[in-house]
Amino acid sequence: MDDFLTRCSKAVNGYDTALAEELAQEALDRGFELAEVIEEGFGRGLARAGKLWEEGEYFLPELMMASEAMKAAMTRLAPAMEKSKLKAKRLGKVVIGTVEGDIHDIGKSLVAAILTAGGFDVVDLGTDVPVSQFVDTALREKADLLCMSALLTTTMPAQRRTIEALRKVESNSFPKTLVGGAPTNESWAAEIGADGYAPDAMSALELAKRLLAA
Repeated sequence: MDDFLTRCSKAVNGYDTALAEELAQEALDRGFELAEVIEEGFGRGLARAGKLWEEGEYFLPELMMASEAMKAAMTRLAPAMEKSKLKAKRLGKVVIGTVEGDIHDIGKSLVAAILTAGGFDVVDLGTDVPVSQFVDTALREKADLLCMSALLTTTMPAQRRTIEALRKVESNSFPKTLVGGAPTNESWAAEIGADGYAPDAMSALELAKRLLAA
């Protein structure tokens, strides 16, 4: 299994779209746990590509091609993930996005994929999401959990503003709030009144389960 996950990682990190698709199909054929394949395989490759970009080893074209390889794998896995929704009781609904002023997508997309594979219905708002869109969508969708990613210290305050805006709305049902992103931590989550903080995708899945079970 470790060898297979390494192949998945290298396919994305090496932006080999065709191989990523083949490996995704192989994971389905062999009945592997999709959350593990996404997180420890394809996701690890995408995270590595992001790291190389930050270090100047990769340029934007390489990063975008790695993202396309990840998307190709997820497109192949998506039907099976959707089918599992019909067979299993869903754990809850999640609204997720990267906060206003921030266009970083990789970490947020990985969390969204892991939450979906792990049994949640996920509404992904994308990047640069205004406070009002977070709040309106969470209430309209009757979300159980609202996840906000911030990869820049300058955009972290948008997480606080979103939580404050939620508290001002008259509603009988409020989602739990989960924050993440490189500059965030547990202290920040406590400071802004979030219900939790997760440093990575698998942690987000486990925390989401705990929050909604509480």
